[in-house]
Amino acid sequence: MTIPTAAESAPDGGDLQVAAALFHSLSDPSRLAILQHLIFGEHRVRDLTEHLGLAQSTVSAHLACLRECGLVASRPQGRASVFSLVSAPELLAVLAAAERLLATTGQGVALCPNYGVGTTTNPAPEELKVHATVGTDR
Repeated sequence: MTIPTAAESAPDGGDLQVAAALFHSLSDPSRLAILQHLIFGEHRVRDLTEHLGLAQSTVSAHLACLRECGLVASRPQGRASVFSLVSAPELLAVLAAAERLLATTGQGVALCPNYGVGTTTNPAPEELKVHATVGTDR
């Protein structure tokens, strides 16, 4: 997904669906924590459970999600699997851009009534709540 210039047309719905799927794969704090650990090198599930304090089944499920999304790969090492990032430079760039955006917006997304911290659903478009700051300066 690229941002179109004035001379270009907007991306088609398929491109946006794929971009949304990527961001959805990054939308869980545990998956982000796993990715942060993998930035420093390969890890086994056991290593990640020790570092993160999560159950083995939870770490395995998140790694399966990340693998199916093409963000991590695994290779056998004895009876265990070792996980690594598929494209570390690009992932680091996305995470760094997210940190800069959060700093710029004052982490206002945390207060979003639709997707902010503490929300538990993914509302349909017709269920989206209006932000209290709409029409006001932040």
